[in-house]
Amino acid sequence: MSANLTPQQLDLQRGIRELCGKFPDQYWNDLEKDSRYPEEFVSALSGDGWLGLLIPEEFGGGSLGVLEASIVLEEINASGGNGACAHAQMYTMGTILRHGSAEQKARYLPDIAAGALRLQAFGVTEPASGSDTGKITTTARRSGDTFKINGQKIWTSRANHSDLMLLLARTSPFGESGRRTDGLSVFIVDMREALGHGLTIRPIDTMISHDTNEIFFDGVEVPAGNLIGEEGQGFRYILSGMNVERILVASEAVGDGRWFVQRASEYGSSRRVFDRPVAQNQGVQFPIARAYANVMAARLMTRVAAERFDAGQSCGTEANMAKLLASEASWEAANAALDTHGGFGFAREFSIERKFRETRLFKIAPVSNNLVLSYLAQHVLGMPRSY
Repeated sequence: MSANLTPQQLDLQRGIRELCGKFPDQYWNDLEKDSRYPEEFVSALSGDGWLGLLIPEEFGGGSLGVLEASIVLEEINASGGNGACAHAQMYTMGTILRHGSAEQKARYLPDIAAGALRLQAFGVTEPASGSDTGKITTTARRSGDTFKINGQKIWTSRANHSDLMLLLARTSPFGESGRRTDGLSVFIVDMREALGHGLTIRPIDTMISHDTNEIFFDGVEVPAGNLIGEEGQGFRYILSGMNVERILVASEAVGDGRWFVQRASEYGSSRRVFDRPVAQNQGVQFPIARAYANVMAARLMTRVAAERFDAGQSCGTEANMAKLLASEASWEAANAALDTHGGFGFAREFSIERKFRETRLFKIAPVSNNLVLSYLAQHVLGMPRSY
């Protein structure tokens, strides 16, 4: 793995920092008061082409890799923002790019790259199945030139601010063929057409301003031409996208960790109690320093995973470890920052409490860290399956 960024990657880093500088802490704090989606920030990202980095140049994108995308998302979070408002557009697009038909690519990718079309919603998780994706019950039944979708999804973020949804549904009964995940198919759902025609979106009130929802499908009709790839092979198609998601989320956690360490270092060095800076006390400075070391180690693993993906190498192990290490490191840094700020860490104006809540999500989503440990134990270390 290269230790240093290339001149092009450094330019990307500087460019996204400059954009994020226009959206200070107060912008993000104000969003929470009304649980408002960061429309202005996402529009700025789209307008400058940041969300099209992974789309090939032939479709109007940047033809860059997951490493570059991870650099961008890390900087968004390191600036005090939250890349979750837009990161799905980067990894869900990959399913169309890698497995979609020529017609689907030509139809959707140029507009996504130009920011004229948003692919932000990813419909996979269901209330009863959780992480057991093979047990999803949302069905897609063929009827002539359409599929009729019935069922429910949950934790579908950004659905109210997306034009398209990537949907995983069951096209043949569970257990009909050999593996648990056989019989699942992926569809592109145009939510602009489906909303009010069988599609219902119900927002979920959460502890962070994340715009996540329950989605209900009642006979939603999707053209057969919106089926991605081969019917029944959908789980395989989204797997590589899940690795990208874990890499990008790890990058956001690293960005959070950097932000917490910087804020804690600055505040601890300026805040004086008993005639000395609080960070002069080893009990304050050592947790910050340890958190910094762990954040930087997580960043290295994240970049290893990104480089392996970009090189076409297997990266499931590295992507899972990156997500595990980065989420744990960011949470460690969050606690160090809160302890350093003391009571002021709970004051909204300092943003610590907002980022504290946001970064906690990474320990359980997009995959629980316990499932990451189970994966490593079974598939890497050869131990018996634990569930």
